[in-house]
Amino acid sequence: MKFNTISRIAMAAVVSVAIAFGTTACIRDYTADYVYAVSNSSGQISAYGVDYQSGVLTQISGSPFSTNLTNPSTLVAAPNGKTIYVIGGSQQNQVQYMPVGSDGKLYGGGGAGMPAGGTYPTAAAIDLAGTHLFVTYTYQNGYGPNSPGPGGVAIFPINSDGSLGTPTNVNVGNDPVAIAASVPTCTATPVLGGSANCVIVGTSGATNNGTNQSFVYVVDAEQVKGGTPTILGFVEDPTSGALTPIPGTNPNNGFNAGVFPSAIAIDPTGKYVYVTDKAQNQVYGYAIANGTSGALTGLVSSPYATGQYPVSITIEPRGKYVYVANYNSQTVSSYSLNLASGSLGASAGSNFTTTTGPTCVTVEPALGIYLYTSDYLNSSVSGGQLSPNTGALSAVATSFFPSVSQPICVVSVPNGSHASQSTQP
Repeated sequence: MKFNTISRIAMAAVVSVAIAFGTTACIRDYTADYVYAVSNSSGQISAYGVDYQSGVLTQISGSPFSTNLTNPSTLVAAPNGKTIYVIGGSQQNQVQYMPVGSDGKLYGGGGAGMPAGGTYPTAAAIDLAGTHLFVTYTYQNGYGPNSPGPGGVAIFPINSDGSLGTPTNVNVGNDPVAIAASVPTCTATPVLGGSANCVIVGTSGATNNGTNQSFVYVVDAEQVKGGTPTILGFVEDPTSGALTPIPGTNPNNGFNAGVFPSAIAIDPTGKYVYVTDKAQNQVYGYAIANGTSGALTGLVSSPYATGQYPVSITIEPRGKYVYVANYNSQTVSSYSLNLASGSLGASAGSNFTTTTGPTCVTVEPALGIYLYTSDYLNSSVSGGQLSPNTGALSAVATSFFPSVSQPICVVSVPNGSHASQSTQP
C-alpha cells in the first residue's frame, strides 16, 4: 500500500518520533518491518508486518509458514534482512534457510546439516559481513544426554543467495548456550541506515582496513560437569570464518560468566559485551579490548539487576538502550547504555509487562522504536514502543498478537530499503 494525501498527517507523527531519536524517517509504505516467530512444537513460523504508525502486527497472507523442522531451538536473520535461518533443536541437527520475499512471505529455501555428530543446537549468530553463520551445539560425536560431554560451534559459509555451504567445526567447552559476533572497534554512536567510524582489527590485533574482522564470543554454561561458567573468545578469520581462541584462552578456559549464563549481546560499536544470568537474575557487563586481543574485562559497575529468570537480551540499533526478557517475571527490563563506560542504568518504568513466558526479544531495525517478544506459554507475541528520551517501553495498541504454538524465538527484518532511509540529518 502506497502513500496518499490522507496518510501524510499520520506520517508526521512517526517522523517526529524519529527526529526525537536523532533521525529523520522516510517511509514509503505502511509496513516498516517484518517480524517472525517460530514454534518450538511444530516448526511453523508466524509472519507479521509492522505498522509504521502504531507498531501493531498484522499477519501476512499465507502465515504461518512451514519449515522442515519439528522443534526449532532458535532463529536468526541475515544482516541484509533477505534471509532468516531456523535452527533445529534436540537431535534434529539441521539448519534451514528461508528467503524473505518483498512482501514479507517466507519461501522454502533448503537446509544444511550440522557437523558429524553435532546434536542439540542451542544458539546462532551471523558475522558482520553476513558471510558466516555460527551455531552452537551441546554434544560432539559420541556424547549425548545419557553421556554428557563437550559441545562445539558449527561454522556455515553463507552463499550470495543466502544458502548455506558445508560447515566446519570448532570444539568448545561442555555446555555452549549462546553466541554473538562483534563489529570492529567503533569510535562513534551507530546510526540507523549508516555506520559508525570503525577501526578494523586484524587477527594479530593490528589495524587492517582491508578486512571486516570481528570477535566471536561463546557462552559456556558448564553445567554438565559442574564447572565454572565462562565466556570463550575467538578471533574470526574474515575469509574462512575459522575461529582462533583469543590469546590466553582455550575451549575450557575463558572469562568468568556468573552462575548460570543464558544469553549474550554485543553493543553496535563493538566495545561491550553483556551476558544474562538466569540463576542470579543479573546482567554482567564486559569491555572488549578490541585494539589488542579481544579479551574481556568486567565493568566496574557490573552486574545489573534484572527480573526473574532472564533468558534473552538485545540492544536497539543505535546502541542507546538494552532490553532483557525475563521468563518468570513476564517482563522486559530496559536500561540506558553509557557508551563512554559501558554501564547500564535502569530506565524509568523499566519493567514492561508481556504475556506469559517471554523467551526472545527483538527491536525492529527500520525505525528502531518497536520491540517484540515471543511469549512461549501464551502462544503470542507482545509489542512495546520505546521512549526516545528514556528507552522505557509502553504497550502498542492491541499489544498481544496471536502466534504459532510455543514460539521459542522472534526476529525482525526491515521492509526493503526502509532501514537505509532512516539517517541522521
